[in-house]
Amino acid sequence: MQSNGLQTLDYFVFLFYFVVVAGYGYWIYNKKKSKLSDSNDFFLAEGSLTWWAIGASLIASNISAEQFIGMSGNGYRLGLAIATYEWMAAATLLIVAIFFMPIYLKNKIFTMPQFLSQRYSPTVSLIMAVFWLMLYIAVNLTSILYLGALAITTISGVDFTVCMIGMSVFAVIITLGGMKVIGYTDVIQVFFLILGGLATTYLALNKVSDHFGGEGMMSGLNHLLTKAPEHFHMILDTNNKNYPSLPGLTVLIGGMWIINLNYWGCNQYITQRALGADLPTARNGILFAAFLKMLMPIIVVLPGIAAYLLHKDHMFQQEMMKNGVENPDNAYPVLMNLLAPGLKGLSFAALTAAVVASMAGKANSISTIFTLDIYKKYINTNASEKQLVSIGRIAVVVSMILAIVIAPFMGIDKKGGFEFIQEYTGYVSPGIFALFILGFFWKRTTSNAALFALIGGVTFSIISKYIPAWTGVNECMFYTAFKDGDVFMIPFMDRMGWVFLFCVVSMVIISLADPASKNNPKGLEIDAKMFKLEPSFILGAVIVVMGIIALYTYFW
Repeated sequence: MQSNGLQTLDYFVFLFYFVVVAGYGYWIYNKKKSKLSDSNDFFLAEGSLTWWAIGASLIASNISAEQFIGMSGNGYRLGLAIATYEWMAAATLLIVAIFFMPIYLKNKIFTMPQFLSQRYSPTVSLIMAVFWLMLYIAVNLTSILYLGALAITTISGVDFTVCMIGMSVFAVIITLGGMKVIGYTDVIQVFFLILGGLATTYLALNKVSDHFGGEGMMSGLNHLLTKAPEHFHMILDTNNKNYPSLPGLTVLIGGMWIINLNYWGCNQYITQRALGADLPTARNGILFAAFLKMLMPIIVVLPGIAAYLLHKDHMFQQEMMKNGVENPDNAYPVLMNLLAPGLKGLSFAALTAAVVASMAGKANSISTIFTLDIYKKYINTNASEKQLVSIGRIAVVVSMILAIVIAPFMGIDKKGGFEFIQEYTGYVSPGIFALFILGFFWKRTTSNAALFALIGGVTFSIISKYIPAWTGVNECMFYTAFKDGDVFMIPFMDRMGWVFLFCVVSMVIISLADPASKNNPKGLEIDAKMFKLEPSFILGAVIVVMGIIALYTYFW
C-alpha cells in the first residue's frame, strides 16, 4: 500500500482544478458584474442559468463530504441498500419538477420563508427563517466542513484546521460572486467530481480483482456480487443488524419519501437553483439532476462495498480503525490513498470540489434567507439593492467563520456522518413537509395549523423516539423497535412517517375547527394548466422511472 500524502503530480492536478474553477468564476463575475447590484441577480441569478447549469448545480450542492465519506462509509456497513437515498431522490426530483416548481414560479416565490409568509403569516415565516439559519449553520454547513476537512487531512496529511480554513476561503471566494458564479462554476465542479469519483471506483474494483484473482474492473464487480452478496440487497429485513438504519419497506412507502420531498422540494438550499428560471428550463434542469442522481451510487457506494470486502479478507486492518474502533467513514480515504500519483490528485480535486461546491451553495442560501427574510423585513426595511448585496456577502463570511469555530467540537456518532445528518434533520422534516404540502394543495390550511406542525412536529419527533422505552412494547403492528444501548427505540425513518401523519391530521382538525378557514384569502390558486408537461420531459421522466424500477427489481 502506498503511503499517505500527495505527490508533486497530485499537487499539479489539484492546482489545475483550482485555477480552472477560480479563473472561470472570476470571468463569469466580471462578465456579469454590472448586474450584481441587483439582489435578485445576486441571490438567484434570475433568468440566466441554463438547464444544464441548474442540473449540475443541484448535484454539486447535494453531493459533498457526507456522500463521498459518509455514504461510502454506509456502503461499507450497509451495502447497496444505502443507494436508496440516491435512487429515490431521482424519483423525488421528478415530483418536485412536475408539481412543486409550477407553484413556486407562478407565485413568484424566491425563498422558502417568503412562501410561508405569503401562504401563512409573518410569524410562521420568521420562526422558520431563524430555524433554517440555525440548522444550515450548526448542522449542515458545519458537518460538510468537518467531514471534508477530516477526509482531506487523512489523505494529504495537511493540518485539520488548515484544511477547514482553506476550504472555507475557497468557498467564500465563489459565493461572493453570487448565484450566477456558483451555478456556472458548479458545472466544472461536477465534471471534476464525477471524473475523480469514477477514478476511485475504477481503482477500487481493480484492487478487488487483483486481490481475488482476476483481470479488470468487471471482474472486480463480479467478485463483489459473489463474495459479498449480503451487501447487495436493497430492502433489509428485521433480522438484519442494520435494519434500524433502513427499516424494510419504509424506504419505499414511508419515511424515505418525507426525507426526500422535504429536502428537494421545501429546502432553500436546493430549490434556489431553479427559482430564478422559467418553468421549462427549471424542469429540464431538475430532470438532468435526476439522471445524474441515478449514477451517484457508482461513485459513492461501490467504493465502500469494495473496502468492506477487502477488509473482510484481512486488508486495511489498521487503516479502518479510529481510536481502537472500526470506523466505516475511513473507507473512502483509505481507497484514495491507493491511487497512483496524478489520479490521486484528480480524486482529491473531486472530493474538494464536492465539499467546496456544497459549502458555497449552503452559504448562499444562508445569506439569502438572512438578507431577504430577516434583514430586509425586520432590520432595515428601506435597504437599497446595493446594501442587500453587501449584507448578503457579510452573511456569507460570518456563516463560514461560525462553521470553522463549531466544526472542531462536532462529534459524528457511531452510525457515520451521513446518517448523523439524516437523523438530526429528520426531527423537523415531517412538520415542515406537512405544512408545505397542505399549504400547496389545501386552501383551508390556517396559520395556527402551520404553527402547530412546526412546534408539535419537533416535540412529537423527540417523544416518539422513546415510546418503546416508556411503554415496554418493542414490537407491534405499527413499528419494530431496535436496541440502542439499554433502550429500545423506533427507527428514525419510521418515526418520521408517524410524525408526518400526526402533523397532517392535527393540521386538518385545527383548520376545520376555524370557521374563517372556509374563505381563507391566503389559499393558493392552482391551475391545472400549470402542470402540463413537454413531451421531451415526459420521455426523460419515463426513462428515469423505468430505470429505478429495474434497479430495485434486480437488487431486491
